[in-house]
Amino acid sequence: MLGFVREDDTVIVHSMDRLARNLDNLRRLVQELTGRGIRVEFVKEGLTFTGEDSPMANLMLSVMGSFAEFERALIRERQREGIALAKQRGAYRGRKKSLNSEQVAEIKQRVMAGEQKALIARNFGISRETLYQYLRTVD
Repeated sequence: MLGFVREDDTVIVHSMDRLARNLDNLRRLVQELTGRGIRVEFVKEGLTFTGEDSPMANLMLSVMGSFAEFERALIRERQREGIALAKQRGAYRGRKKSLNSEQVAEIKQRVMAGEQKALIARNFGISRETLYQYLRTVD
């Protein structure tokens, strides 16, 4: 988007935290865009920046951007805590295995018979890398 947007365009963003992950990036992006003659509108916050912004508008950008960054940090912290609790109770085990033990045994048999690994992977609907990972596992 940054490479495509042109002068006199308007960039409409749902909220500040969708445009940038921290206040420094937010301020830099808004300054860069408005410096190129591009309007920036934040729907959730109800703010618009045009490049001819008052000191009050810049203050609002900083304050609202700080709150968005703070909120994002809180969400990430809660997410980490939730994952840790889920791991403790055994509910967070990662991705489900693509193949069951019988299928893995069949793959190993077919490889030992000299069949092409790419063909085996296609037959089982997995990537070659996944096939190699299964081949590295010890029964």
